[in-house]
Amino acid sequence: MKTLFATGYRAHELQIYNQKHKHIPFIKKAIEAKLLPLIEEGLEWVITPGQYGFDLWVCEVVLELRTAYPQLKLSIITAFMNQEEQWKDEKKEYYQQIITKVDYYGAVSHQPYVGPWQFQARDELLFRKSDGLLLFYDEEAAEGSSKYTKDRALKKHQEEGYELFLITAEDIQNAAEEESYDSDVDPYESMYEEPIE
Repeated sequence: MKTLFATGYRAHELQIYNQKHKHIPFIKKAIEAKLLPLIEEGLEWVITPGQYGFDLWVCEVVLELRTAYPQLKLSIITAFMNQEEQWKDEKKEYYQQIITKVDYYGAVSHQPYVGPWQFQARDELLFRKSDGLLLFYDEEAAEGSSKYTKDRALKKHQEEGYELFLITAEDIQNAAEEESYDSDVDPYESMYEEPIE
């Protein structure tokens, strides 16, 4: 696999409203655990829509991993121009910091938001340009934007052998439990006090 499409829940779908949320480090740890074997096997590109939430946490992890794997490249391909225009200033600043470090940044539609067809065109392009999908999706959670993406990947898998890698709430829980071995963090308190579903 040379190119991985990575996407998943937006932050608000997980009830995460800022970058200081205590579950983000566990989500990023789960992302790293999925990416490392793929990088070792020759992964070259990670491409993402760059939406606020899982997409940008993937970007952060890839940027951190590039110190050890400088051959790894990162791309954000949005559905339309200036997707961050309506975001709060803190989120815009965070997004700007990430896009300055990616290897490729572009938009499928070179106009502002017009309609849902822009998201469909973006997803079609990202599926076409990738060999597999890393998706944060949980059967127990509210369906959100990830269900359509998962169904599309499964269809592509049946037709073409396209690969699908899921990150679930269980993966996040496992990351939290691993962290607790290294510190005095109680993963059960941290994961169940505010469920991410």
